Formats: sequence, C-alpha cells, structure tokens
Amino acid sequence: MQSVRTLTIIVLALGPIGWHGAAFAAAPATNQIEELTSPEVRARIAAGSTTILIPIGGTEQNGPYITLGKHNARVKYFATAIAQGLGNALVAPVIAYVPEGAISPPTAHMHFVGTISIPDVAFESMLDATARSFKQHGFRDVVFLGDHGGYQKNLQHVAERLAREWARDPACRVHAYSGYYQASQAPIVAALKSRGYSLAEIGTHAGLADTALTLATVPAAVRADGMAHAPQPGAADGMQGDPRRASAALGQSGAAQIIQTSVAGIAQLTRRAAPSPKIN
Repeated sequence: MQSVRTLTIIVLALGPIGWHGAAFAAAPATNQIEELTSPEVRARIAAGSTTILIPIGGTEQNGPYITLGKHNARVKYFATAIAQGLGNALVAPVIAYVPEGAISPPTAHMHFVGTISIPDVAFESMLDATARSFKQHGFRDVVFLGDHGGYQKNLQHVAERLAREWARDPACRVHAYSGYYQASQAPIVAALKSRGYSLAEIGTHAGLADTALTLATVPAAVRADGMAHAPQPGAADGMQGDPRRASAALGQSGAAQIIQTSVAGIAQLTRRAAPSPKIN
C-alpha cells in the first residue's frame, strides 16, 4: 500500500509535462510529415531535408482482386523508400482524390462502384495549393510522384505553370517527375515478356504486371486466394490482362528498379549548381 501511495505522489508531482516528457523526448525516425510535429518538420528542413515528395494515388476500381486504394498504398510505399534513398527528403500525405472520368453519365473507371473522381481543374488547384504550402514552409524542391497514368499531364501542367510564375524566385522549384511512372511500365513489361508471358496476360490494368507489382509492395491489397481460382478475366471485370499467375517474386525486380530509377532521377532534378567562388 505504501508503494502505491508513493507512486501516486510521483505521478502527481510530475504532472502532464514531466510524466509525458520522457516518453516524447526524441523525434520519431520517420520521413512522413504527418507523423511529425510542426517543430520537428521545421528542424528537419533546417537540417537539410528540403525536398518534399508528394505521392499521388487515386481511388479507383482495380478489378475483383485488388482493392480500390491500390494506387494510394503503393505510392506511399515507393515514396517512403525513395525518400530514404535520397536522404534529404520528406513525404507528404498521399493525395487520394484524382480525375477518374466523368461522373454522370459515368466514363472510364466511374462505371465501377467505389471509384471517386474529381474534375481536372479541382485536381490541379489542389496540387497548386499543396506546392505553394510547402514553398511557404521553406522546402526547396517539391516533387510530384504519380502512380496513375491518367493524370500525368495534370502534374506537368501545374509544374510548368509554377515554374513560369517562380522563374525569378529560385528559392523553390516544382518537378513533375515522370520517371517514376515510366519505370513502372515498359521496363516491367519487357522483363515479363522475356520470361515468356504474353502481352495479353501482362495487361495494362489489374493484369499480371500490375498485380505482381502490388503483391511485391502491398500484398494486403490483393485478394490472392480468390484470384487463383478465378475464371478467365475480362474487361467487364475491370481488368485488362490476366492476373492469375502473378506473384510477389515476379514484381520484386520491377519494384527495386522503380526505387533505384527514381532516387537517381530525383537526385539529378534537385541538384543545384554550386555557388560561384567570390573574387576579391
């Protein structure tokens, strides 16, 4: 009983600051800004983490066997790994609301339940404001990473507009880094073709390539059991390709290539010329 009273007195004496201070004294080892406090982000920027990656996904149908949030989960996985590779980058929260076709009457992925679509103008306005927010806070390079092919042109539009506006203000630059998306396309298709898979099986959406890459990065997004025993898939199911023989092993080399290519490409984009030496 004495020990309980003693502990109670210690807790009351410490109060909320003393008791919690020890538990939260160290900043977490994360590159996700949503997991940091505002002073922690400020300290990271001051210490040289002046590149911010903006992962852009989308909420769309991915056939019967891949979840609607595939792009969101996958781009967060890749952005986290790319930021670690760069060493001077932080990762913004994933943008999950993107253009996916007309709403009424529906076009493209909006034919399938669960898909969310916003107009191009709203999407570009959101990207614009996001970039301006990070410029305001002292980031020097804002990098758009888009996991979806449909809106790559929108990323480029926003980056070009801001580049023109900020031409005389070199404090911050915006990059629509297309190398990330490109690395997830032709190289993976070529690698699978070299292993004997047909283009019809590899597919372009929720097929073998797409599913293998998802299994290698965010396997919880794939309903593998149902897929393995499914009948021949078709476009009516929201798929272009056949995912039934997909595996994490098939997607691992492609995932590694995406990270490697993106780290090198973004490092090159964000490299700044050394200041000219002063002549006395």
